[in-house]
Amino acid sequence: MKSFDQLYVELLAKAQERPVGSKTSELLDLGVHAIGKKIVEEAAEVWMAAEYESDEQLALEASQLLYHLQLVLIARGVPMSMVEEKL
Repeated sequence: MKSFDQLYVELLAKAQERPVGSKTSELLDLGVHAIGKKIVEEAAEVWMAAEYESDEQLALEASQLLYHLQLVLIARGVPMSMVEEKL
């Protein structure tokens, strides 16, 4: 189990290290367009889970959406502090 902030720190480290075989590295190498497509896919899955599936499945889908949202921010170089300013 990890927090939102812990995930962000982990993704930042992977973005710098680019470990071979990492899905995170692969998506970062593919760029914002590929990550954006995953965001759209995961957002739809969150919606479907909210409508038709268990709370556990909804939480899983939401975690995947949050992962991809953080990843696109990192890919663009947008710090989390900029997002927090907008909350």
